[in-house]
Amino acid sequence: MLHLNPNLDQLPVYQPGRPVEDVARERGFQLSDVAKLASNENPLGPSPAAVEAMRDALEGVHLYPDGNAFYLKRQISESFEMSERQVIVGNGSNELIEFVAHALLGPGSNIVVSQFCFAIYPIVANMMGAEVITVPALDYGADLDAMAEAVTDQTRILFLANPNNPTGTLADGDSVMDLIRSVDENVLVVIDEAYIEYLEAPQDLLSLVRKGTVPNLLLMRTFSKIHGLAGLRLGYGFGSEALIGALEKIRQPFNSNLLAQKAATAALKDRTHVASSRRHNRKERLRFEAVCRERGWEIVPSFANFVLIRVGDGNGVYEALLDQGIITRPMAGYQLPEWIRISIGTEAENERCLKALTGVLA
Repeated sequence: MLHLNPNLDQLPVYQPGRPVEDVARERGFQLSDVAKLASNENPLGPSPAAVEAMRDALEGVHLYPDGNAFYLKRQISESFEMSERQVIVGNGSNELIEFVAHALLGPGSNIVVSQFCFAIYPIVANMMGAEVITVPALDYGADLDAMAEAVTDQTRILFLANPNNPTGTLADGDSVMDLIRSVDENVLVVIDEAYIEYLEAPQDLLSLVRKGTVPNLLLMRTFSKIHGLAGLRLGYGFGSEALIGALEKIRQPFNSNLLAQKAATAALKDRTHVASSRRHNRKERLRFEAVCRERGWEIVPSFANFVLIRVGDGNGVYEALLDQGIITRPMAGYQLPEWIRISIGTEAENERCLKALTGVLA
């Protein structure tokens, strides 16, 4: 009998949004008849420049990619005025979360997170045998003062997603700065900025990394959301040279593939696509939220590209919408069984979803 890691016994399995192909096959739909509004993807797709870059790179897929992602890291560093030694690339930002877990966690240590945090934070901590200190949320958002107070001598990482997934809440910029300053320098503060590009006036924490004034800070970003490259699995992070150097020792070679590197390099240069994606999301999200309020549905006001809606029986409503070819995300796994999360899609997808949801809740 295999002697498996005992921490696996209590480790939950992360449940992603259902793929379009699964729902079409299971419910008897054509692929084109299924609307996926479950995983916070960009309904406008990737930048045309990114698509062209992938096409140009196809003939080279028989060769291994650049194991250090030199040109991508150079483009990231130039785009954000950062030293290349302050940049790390991961197979999605999920891999960056695993990097810091391997680097800092083990039995006897702990992490501090907010209630309703991204599920991967506690999963990786449990995998490493670390304790998870979960601080009760405040109005579905992070209580930063309480999180700072929850830090112990055994705390190694404090995770904060801002805006938060799955609630869409945004922590006040001054409060975030107070949190960063108040946490002991022996604790790594990880700010997950996966949805930061959707903000009209985002807080600039990059200057703290750029100046090297906060060596225990890691900022994580992704190409999966506003850049529309979720299928390529590519994330990136900013930190001190010492921290990034340590994480590079953990990173496996070739963790970002050739097409991902080429597409992301082109996507960073296409600011027009990012701006149009942000405008579309703001317009459709505000319209979606307004309809929800008109119909008396409780929502958590969102600063990201999704809306959290209280529907009573979250799993039941999720299944009823699946019957109509609409994939949403039930929130029972986040201790929110009465809620579903709906990604902002195209105008037509949003209209279809609102109409179906109205019928289900009626």
